[in-house]
Amino acid sequence: MKRRNLLAGAAAAALARPAIAGRTQTLTMIPQVALNSIDPVWTSSQIARNMGYMVFDQLYGRDEAMNAHPQMVESDLMEDGARRWTLKLRENLWWHDGEKVLARDCVASLKRWMKRNPAGGTLEARMDAIETIDDRSFVLRLNKPYPHLRMLLSQFIIPPVMMPERLAKTDPFKQIPEAIGSGPFRWLNDEHVLASHAAFAKFDRYVPRDEPSSYTAGGHRVLVDRVEWKMIPDAQTAANALITGEVDWMEIPLPDLIPLLKKTPGVVTGNLDAYGQILFMRPNHLQYPTNNPAIRQAMLAAVDQQEVMAAVMGGDPANAIAPIGFLQSGKPEVDEAGMEAIRTRHTPQQVKAMLDKAGYKNERLVLLHPTDHIYYNPTSSVVSQMLSECGFNIDDQAMDWATVQSRRTSREPLENGGWSIFCTVAPVPDYRDPLLAAFIRGDGKKGWFGWPEDARMEQIYGTWLETTDKSEQTKLEREYELEAFKFLPFIPLGRYLQTSAWRDNVHGIPKGPSAVFWNIEKT
Repeated sequence: MKRRNLLAGAAAAALARPAIAGRTQTLTMIPQVALNSIDPVWTSSQIARNMGYMVFDQLYGRDEAMNAHPQMVESDLMEDGARRWTLKLRENLWWHDGEKVLARDCVASLKRWMKRNPAGGTLEARMDAIETIDDRSFVLRLNKPYPHLRMLLSQFIIPPVMMPERLAKTDPFKQIPEAIGSGPFRWLNDEHVLASHAAFAKFDRYVPRDEPSSYTAGGHRVLVDRVEWKMIPDAQTAANALITGEVDWMEIPLPDLIPLLKKTPGVVTGNLDAYGQILFMRPNHLQYPTNNPAIRQAMLAAVDQQEVMAAVMGGDPANAIAPIGFLQSGKPEVDEAGMEAIRTRHTPQQVKAMLDKAGYKNERLVLLHPTDHIYYNPTSSVVSQMLSECGFNIDDQAMDWATVQSRRTSREPLENGGWSIFCTVAPVPDYRDPLLAAFIRGDGKKGWFGWPEDARMEQIYGTWLETTDKSEQTKLEREYELEAFKFLPFIPLGRYLQTSAWRDNVHGIPKGPSAVFWNIEKT
């Protein structure tokens, strides 16, 4: 299958901005997509998460090996067979508005977050109470064991960021009105130009942990005065800005441009994320025809992961990984379970026969196709072509990523603006086991967009949460994988590593599944 061209992006915003007096160290970065929200709890958008890591802070962080460590927390105590957790905040935590961070702020933040994060919702269902002890301490009292709290509260998709109580009391299904955090950078709202420019300033009162930094764990030492994001949707224009030195860092270049950047003097390329992303197609489990399991099986049969990855990764094929299933545990007995469904290739005629047997009558499937995203655009193009060739009636609707994120919240029928499928990613570290693998869950309308519901998936998940025996966990993970292949909460499309590119005078970019901006120097 030939690689389809990306749709032309909008004209690049002007790169030059007036110098700001006294600011001699500004790190300028082109993010993967335009910033569309200042609330990383309201949305699962990775760009909002990246912004959130700069402005807000978390109770726990993760090191490069994905181990959880205290961040805002000074100490914690697990008691009563993991039914009681007491957390104490460290000293010198300040909000950007000058107020001191208090335990009640964290309690309110967790309550809001639990309404939006599927794994957080599971914690909430097991909770009898969460309450403050004093200004620096609070306690979680649970009715069932939960030994995974540190890992849960260090996650990075819909991360549990802390915010002042007044903001944390915002309706979880509405965005916060302003971004006031306690993180190492302040959000400069007056400089924000939607879809064009965002700026952050070093927060002088931030006190980093007295520890080496490793991804979101350890000491977050800010070594520049400002960070500016230049949203440049056209991939070639963005690459040219890096080549000429007008920007310092390009988070995710178009894979077709990687060979050029590797040959460019003054430009460094590399993989900052050793784990990568799981690329997948999410069906709407509430609306016909994608709510029919037999039709989802036909969709799985229609997709060739190798071809998807070839189309998506273009000039960077070494970073494409296929085939894959659901969990990425590193255990062959788990990761290979059910993989015959992926490895068995089907002709278009065979898929059409599956559709006939499923009762499909050429009903329309609405594909939400973001044309401004480096990976999701070619993915949507190749998936649309594959499904169409196999007899699906695909209504391929082009839009920007921000519109996809808005449209995917709709549970309406297709004729009322609803949707059938869209393509997105999940970070591999969260899919090493069921704990944070939210997009595999079968928790229905309480879950993530697409709202798959499967009682057996939830039963296995609940049992896994309470099991500490490693061999039993592995057995349950294998069952979880096999049930996912039967149920198909999503259609796996492959896995990829993202190459990043930066100027050679930029040093110390932290490694991990997302862009973070502490410990970076410019020389």
